[in-house]
Formats: sequence, C-alpha cells, structure tokens
Amino acid sequence: MRIKWFSLIRITGLLLVLLYHFFQTIFPGGFFGVDVFFTFSGFLITSLLLEEFGKKSQIDLLGFFKRRFYRIVPPVVLMVLVTMPFTFLVRQDYVAGIGGQIAGVLGFMTNFYEMLTGGSYESQFIPHLFVHNWSLAVEVHYYILWGLAVWFLSKRSKSSSQLRGMVFLLSAGAFIISFFSMFIGSLIASSYSSVYFSSLTHVYPFFLGSILATVVGVRQTSDLVKQFDRTWDLRQNLLVFAAGLLVLLLLTFFVKFTYLFAYLFGFLLASLAAVTMIFAARVLHEKTPEIQEPRIITFLADTSYAVYLFHWPFYIIFSQLMSNLPAVILTVIFSYFFAILSFYIIEPLIAGKTNPLIRKISRLPHIKPISASGVAILTLITLVIITVAPQVGAFETDLMVNGFKQAQTNIGQTKTLAEQAELSRLGISEGTSLIGDSVALRANTALQEALPEANINAQVSRTTKQANDIMLLNSQNKALLKTVVIATGVNNPEGYKNDLDSIVSNLPKGHHLILVTPYEGDKSKDTYTSVEQYAAYARELAEKTPYVSIADWNKVSKEHPEIWAGTDQVHFGNDNSKLEEGAKLYAETIAAAVKASQELPVKSK
Repeated sequence: MRIKWFSLIRITGLLLVLLYHFFQTIFPGGFFGVDVFFTFSGFLITSLLLEEFGKKSQIDLLGFFKRRFYRIVPPVVLMVLVTMPFTFLVRQDYVAGIGGQIAGVLGFMTNFYEMLTGGSYESQFIPHLFVHNWSLAVEVHYYILWGLAVWFLSKRSKSSSQLRGMVFLLSAGAFIISFFSMFIGSLIASSYSSVYFSSLTHVYPFFLGSILATVVGVRQTSDLVKQFDRTWDLRQNLLVFAAGLLVLLLLTFFVKFTYLFAYLFGFLLASLAAVTMIFAARVLHEKTPEIQEPRIITFLADTSYAVYLFHWPFYIIFSQLMSNLPAVILTVIFSYFFAILSFYIIEPLIAGKTNPLIRKISRLPHIKPISASGVAILTLITLVIITVAPQVGAFETDLMVNGFKQAQTNIGQTKTLAEQAELSRLGISEGTSLIGDSVALRANTALQEALPEANINAQVSRTTKQANDIMLLNSQNKALLKTVVIATGVNNPEGYKNDLDSIVSNLPKGHHLILVTPYEGDKSKDTYTSVEQYAAYARELAEKTPYVSIADWNKVSKEHPEIWAGTDQVHFGNDNSKLEEGAKLYAETIAAAVKASQELPVKSK
C-alpha cells in the first residue's frame, strides 16, 4: 500500500538540494534537504521491518538486502557509466583521480574518500564529480548495520510490541551518540566537512526517523495516528505539515554551510521538521481516503533518488561550458531522462519485474544486443578514462610545484632575515612579507620575479584570520618585514570586517600594510557578496588609515575577463598561457602597490 503525501517529503528534500546546488547565493541552506531524505529513509525502513515482523513473526534479512540492492545499485552504476563520456567536454582536471572516486562510489565509501581528500560541495577548487554520493554511502552504512541490528533484536523478541520497544531504545541511544558526536566534533574540528561527511556524526537523522517509526506505522495505522486523525481537522493537519515546511525554508534561506549553528542545531531542526511533516502526511493519508495523489507528484517522488544521483555530475560539467541558467536547464532535462530510464526500465528489469513500458520496449527489434552493446561501450569508455586520467590534475600540480618553490625560496631567505634584524632598532628589516592563499600560491613564480626579495608564505584555503595569526607569529620571531601584504579573502569571507579590523589593529609598529582585494567572479556562489564587501571594506580602510594601502586585484580582475574563461572564477588560467597572463597581472598589481607604499608612512602608534 502506497501512503499518499509521503511523496511530498521526498520532493521537498530533492528540491532543497537542487536549489542549493543551482542557486547557492539565494538558497544557502538547501543542503538541509539531505537530512530530510535521511530522516524519511530511517522512518520508512524501520517501519517496514517492524511491520514485516508483526505480520510474519520474523524478518527476511536477505530479502531486505536484495530490495535495497535493486533500488540503490542500478542507478549508481548507470550514473557512473553515463557521466564518463560527458567528461570529454571538460578539461582533464575534472577526471584527475577519477578511479578513486568511482571506487568510492561503487564501494559506498564516498564520504570517507572525501574526508581523506578534503572534498567539499563548497570547494573553490575542482569539485569532484561524485562528491554527492557521500550521502548514499552514509545511507548504505545505516541500511546494513540497522538491518542487522533489527533482525538480531527480532530473534530475541516474543511479540511485535516488545520489538518496537527495543528498537525505540536502541534508536534513542544511537541518536544521542551520533548527535553529540556532531555537536562536540563541530566545536573542535578544524574543518566542518569532516563532521558533515562522517557516518558517525551525520547518521542521527536516520535514528530520529526510526524513533518515529516505532509509534507511527506505514501499512498499519497505529493508535497514535488514529488518535490525531480524530483530533485534527483537515486545516489543523495542513498547518502542522506547513509548520515543518516553514522551518526547513527558514533554514534554507538563512543558514549557511559554514555556520557553526548548522552543526550544533541546524541538522537537528531540519530532521525534526521532517519528522513533523512525515507524521502530518501519515495522518493526512487517513483523512483523504477519496482523494488520489496527483500523478505528477507520484512521478517526481519516484524519480527523486535517481535525479539526485544524476544532477550533480551533469551540473558540474554543463556549468563549465555555459552560464548558470542554461546549465541548470540542461541538467534538469538530462537528469530526468536518465532517472526515467533507471526507475521505469532498468531497475524493474534487474529485479525481474515488468510493466507496460518494458513490454513495449522488449518488442523492439534487436533491442537486447543494442542494449548490451551500449553497456559494453560505456564500460569500455569508463575503463579507458580511468586508465589514462592523471592522478593529480594540472591545477593541483601547479599549486604543489609553486609550494615547493616557495619553500625553497623561504629557506634561503631565513639567514638573511636574521642578519638584517640585528641591524634594525625595532627588529624590522626592509622588504616585503606576503601572506596569501591559493591564489597567491598559484602566482608564486610570477611573484618571485616581480618581488625577488619578498618572503612569500601562501597556502591553500588560508583565511584572513589565519593570515593574522601568521603575521603575529612572524612579528614575535622578528621575521616580519617592513611591508606586510595580506592576500586572502576568498575563504570564509563572511566575517570580513572583524578579520580586517584585527589585521589593522594587530599590525606591529614600524610596518606598512597592503591589503589585496579578493575576487570571486561566480555570482551564483554563496561567497560572492561577502567577497565584494571584503574588497569594498579594504578600500575603505586604506582611505582612512595612513599606513594601509591596497593592491586592487578585485578591480584588475574585472578588467581582464579573458583570464577567467573556463575557470572556477577564483583561480585564473584555464591553460598555460592564461595562467601565465593571470599570474603576471596578479604579481604586477601587488608589486605596484609595494612600490607605491615606499612613499607612505608606517604604523607609529
């Protein structure tokens, strides 16, 4: 028996995720949609297991795993095979290490793979094509362990009510452990991504769903559902559902991935909102016996899982080839085409089922050899790409090489700095200390040519707050040169005002400060507005503070759109010539500011 209106839960989860990926600036908290999926899956799976025991006095564990296999694996394999030919449309950076990604997907270990490689949806570098499968990995881990746990408890239960009680207690205990793991982990972790991806910390929405399942049935109408069916009228029922949806919308519009609140309370609120909607939908099913669920709602719910799988790699590829809106439209079209193929044809065929569409297709001439040939060709293409793909992309290679060059240069400068420090009354040596992020690291060679005596310290994902700490440490060690260049701002720019004020306030006496204005060219990114505000505030500080000036990289970047074609709009250069051109512009912008600063005062108070 299909429960009407549960489809709305699936659609809500998918819609939030799609809006987050497609229009992150407008819907920065759409990632909470994944927790809607998690909560609903925990509820549905636990309900079906409990009801199977109530009906048969046992649980067919092998049958449970078979059903999960038929539902999960075929779309995943199809996603991998279909995506690979499209990668010929983008540069090789997007298939670097693709074999490891595919192994993670097919082994349902993508979340651990991303934790080990530092992957993130909000990465400013080359996003992994299959990073979104982290959620599927967590889901499969839950299915395996929870299926075994409930089956084990069923062997020791004498009645359905006893099993429900034991499942409730185990779910509550698992929820508490997982929730506090995320709560504490988010307070001490250096990166939220590790807490977000971990099966231990992010599994608790499933257990909230499992707790609900012990008191609310799917096929069987529990006493609690009957009670609220009698108590609520239709208006009250809809208001409860709307209240859960409203909480999700508030989280979607106002909570960002980088907010600590998301990890302390956000995921919990999203899961509780999903619980509210699930319960309201279950009661609504009882209240509307004469109303049929619209077919479009059923269709959108049935294909939601496959659309989730296909949309991310298609969007990453198409967004490299065109502007955002056309990329979104093409992504939706291709995702639904392959989702329909998967749900209505491939999955039933593998499970040994049939339907009118399958019967029509089976009558087409030569359909079996054509299908087999298609699968073989896609498999061959995938294997070839895995074989020839570089393990490390050109972008990451460039960063590593520049990092080595930077380290070599800094070693040679250490002795000179120590000798010069002795000659200065304040322990300040002439020269330039540049503290930057991955953009500066990418331009390391050009910076060394433009500023041969500069001490360059650039690192991937460095924030302005971290640059402040490095500046203070160098000052304590008498290694901070007279002109200090802070070239950060694209990583965690939301607290730009406090970060920049701290830099200016903490700048030691006798130094001049140059702020490099950051550039983010992708207006669809959540950080775009903050980066622009960062640049504007840096200019404001330079105008009112005598010992502060700027290197306006933000302005120069906008004047040279040619260096951004085919990039992530933060790191210039899609090929060697554009990389050299962008690096030269970046270095010249900073070198000009350094030269101009020689005529400007240093901090005296």
